[in-house]
Amino acid sequence: MKNLRQQFIEFAVQTGVISFGSFVTKAGRTSPYFFNAGLFNDGANLGKLASFYSQTLLNSGIEFDMLFGPAYKGITLASATAVALAAKGSNVPFAFNRKEAKDHGEGGTIVGAKLKGRVVIIDDVISAGTSVRESVEIISAAGATPCAVLIALDRMERSGKDHALSPKSAVQEVSETFGIPVLSIANLNDLFDYLTAQIGVDTELTRYKDSVAEYRDRYGAS
Repeated sequence: MKNLRQQFIEFAVQTGVISFGSFVTKAGRTSPYFFNAGLFNDGANLGKLASFYSQTLLNSGIEFDMLFGPAYKGITLASATAVALAAKGSNVPFAFNRKEAKDHGEGGTIVGAKLKGRVVIIDDVISAGTSVRESVEIISAAGATPCAVLIALDRMERSGKDHALSPKSAVQEVSETFGIPVLSIANLNDLFDYLTAQIGVDTELTRYKDSVAEYRDRYGAS
C-alpha cells in the first residue's frame, strides 16, 4: 500500500500537474520538472487534491480553528480543503483575501469567516515566501494566530543565487522566520523516490531520474 505522499506524487504526475523536461523557474534555474497546481482544474481532481490537503493536516496533529487562503490560488485551495475536512468530520470555517479592497457592500479585503483562533495558511508552493508573509500580517492584524502553513509540494530548494546560495530552503526560512511549521503533502525526495520506483516499469519517466537527482544535489537543502 503506497503511503499518502507517494499517492499524491503519482496523482500529480498522472494529471500532468508534475511534468518533466526543461523549465526555467522564477529563480532563473533550469529545472528538469515543473509543478503547476493550476492544472487541478476540474471538480474530480480538485476534490482529490483537497482530500490530500485535509488528510495531511489531520495527520499532522496540529490544533487549528480555521483555514486561510491567500489570493489567488489559495482561495480555491482553502475552500476546497474546508469541504474535504467537513467530509472527514472536521467542519471548520475559512477565509481568504482580495488583492484590492472592496469599497462597497461589506467592504474590506477579507472574505469569509472572521479571522480568529489558530489559523492554517493553505497555498500550493513556497518560492520567496511573499504570500506567507502577507498572510501572516493579515491574520495577526485581525488578532488571530497563524499556526501553520500547508502546501502541496516542497521543492526543498535553497534560496539565493548560484554564487550565494542559502544553506536553507525557502520553506525552512519561512518556518524559522515566522516560528510556525510548514507542512507539505509531498516533497522533492518523494518525487525522486517515485521516479526510482518506475525503473523497469516506465522508461519514459525513469529517464528523468538522473536529471532530478543532479538538480537536487545542486540546489537541494538538507
